[in-house]
Amino acid sequence: MADIRPFRGIRPADELASRVAALPYDVYSRKEAYVEAAKDRLSFLNIDRPETQFAEGIDIYAPEVYQKANELLQERIAQGIFRQDETDSFYLYEQTMDGRMQTGLVACASIDDYMNGVIRRHENTRAEKEADRIRHVDACSAQTGPIFLAYRKDRHIQDVTQRAKQADPLFDFTLEDGIRHRGWRITEESEIRAIREAFAGIGQIYIADGHHRAASAVRVGLKRREEHPDYTGDEEFNYFLSILFPDEELMIMDYNRVVKDLNGLSEDVFLRKVREKFVLSPCEDEQKPQKKGTFGMYLGHCWYRLEVLEKFKSDDPVQGLDVSVLQNELLTPVLGIGDPKTDPRIDFIGGIRGLAELERRVQTDCAVAFALYPTSIGELFAVADAGLLMPPKSTWFEPKLRSGLFLHAIER
Repeated sequence: MADIRPFRGIRPADELASRVAALPYDVYSRKEAYVEAAKDRLSFLNIDRPETQFAEGIDIYAPEVYQKANELLQERIAQGIFRQDETDSFYLYEQTMDGRMQTGLVACASIDDYMNGVIRRHENTRAEKEADRIRHVDACSAQTGPIFLAYRKDRHIQDVTQRAKQADPLFDFTLEDGIRHRGWRITEESEIRAIREAFAGIGQIYIADGHHRAASAVRVGLKRREEHPDYTGDEEFNYFLSILFPDEELMIMDYNRVVKDLNGLSEDVFLRKVREKFVLSPCEDEQKPQKKGTFGMYLGHCWYRLEVLEKFKSDDPVQGLDVSVLQNELLTPVLGIGDPKTDPRIDFIGGIRGLAELERRVQTDCAVAFALYPTSIGELFAVADAGLLMPPKSTWFEPKLRSGLFLHAIER
């Protein structure tokens, strides 16, 4: 059973929400973060990436950098830019992109559920990335970036969601990328109870995105438990900020690959080796794969369609993923890409950038590109349920959750 509870959200003043809302801290390089944060002093990126408040040579992991994040947050609370609600509430966060809508429940999830497997994972985390967010959360005594969770659709939760959305939204704005954002607050005790009871009947929930933020929040919570040996389990540090979406509303986009060279092979030899594992045919239209087990390949200014031969398919939750098939049958044995996490010869292109970006890379600094069919949410659940891990860069969720719209203080 999942322990999902309301909290006293810290939120930007309604009229400032559009200026505060920022893409997640980790989608920007260091240089990009400086440029983006400078566009608007109210952008939450200034707090999420506090090194932007210093000269570019600053050690981004220096203690004063994290202290600056807390200073900015406290200043903006004092100025009324952020305000904390007086009672525990659930919230709704709706995003609309290209006519498709997804509505998540903004709530707090239990660090115990993370540790006991009710909240399931499909990625490993890196220690240095965890350490950064641990220091950030600890310095601010607040979780500022929500973890993107998914659950199997539940009728009772959907009913409460629909009723809550009949009220006027807290905020309603559309940003330059065309994505619309709306939010609501749920305060009725009966509705809060209905949501908690519904989640108590859900066996598992899943991290869709934000594995490092989740791990960091849990680590800080455990650290606070050590500092407070008389803790009861009800303290805010026992829970972490989450936005939970029903599986049917989520869209995973393709996560494509480009490779710098053909591993010393000529195009003819490379194509011959591809045919050993795939049915290969030229394609002038529908370069984007239309079903699982098929791939688009751009080579020498031409698009090809690849369909994996039956004998190379697998029913294993991980080995049967298209990203695994491509890696195991082509990238490793033919192109010599051993570890895609560390090999500098491979790069990954989110599907939001389109096939044109694959063509551009091949025409500039790469030899071949591969377009993949998106991993499904069902495949993600199956991998997590099996206690396994996905290969790197298997899923690309859109739209991205904006940071700064909902914050969770871990001390009162």
